[in-house]
Amino acid sequence: MKNTESNAAEEIVRSVEQEEAVDTVPESHEQQAEEVDIQYLHAQIEALKSENTELKNDILRKQADFENFRKRMQREKQESIKYANSNLLQDIITIIDDFERAIRSSEESKDFDSFHSGIKMIEHQFVGMLERKYGLKRMEAVGKEFDPQKHEAIGMEESADVTTQVVLEDYQKGYVLNDRVLRHAKVKVAVPASTAGGGEGEEGSDEDSPQEKTDTENADNA
Repeated sequence: MKNTESNAAEEIVRSVEQEEAVDTVPESHEQQAEEVDIQYLHAQIEALKSENTELKNDILRKQADFENFRKRMQREKQESIKYANSNLLQDIITIIDDFERAIRSSEESKDFDSFHSGIKMIEHQFVGMLERKYGLKRMEAVGKEFDPQKHEAIGMEESADVTTQVVLEDYQKGYVLNDRVLRHAKVKVAVPASTAGGGEGEEGSDEDSPQEKTDTENADNA
């Protein structure tokens, strides 16, 4: 009887130990799994920190490169503006040399005709150079029909020899840069007698005077 009770007690003890062993093993695996997950997360965090640091450094480098590029472009722009007319001035220097030679020659010879001829030649060369190399062309207004886009009428004169408004005299030359008027020519305009008011018994024309046409044109463009 005692042996039976002893065996039963041992069975119970073994059963309890087995249950405890079964409960302990899974718990140990769970802890290991959690530790692995934590280590993985720490590794990921460190990798992200390193990547973030590299990106920040890359951004800083790009910002520095852009700032250097901006400053370089600004310097080049200022240099370009500062020396933009260097080619034109180089050509003008040559013309100045011609004027100096003409002046020295006139001082030695005292020949007005020769001096006048030399000055005209230099002026012709100068105007030709500006037109050929820089697109600056001088207007030839005398004898042309009055055009308020090109001419500024500062005087009028009645004439029976014209049927339209024609430039009679050029007080100041006008210039065209390529296809754009750089300066209007200041001119005197011949107008038909009827346009200016006509003689006695003649009915005045409704056509505007050159200056009125200029004023009207300017008002329309305003």
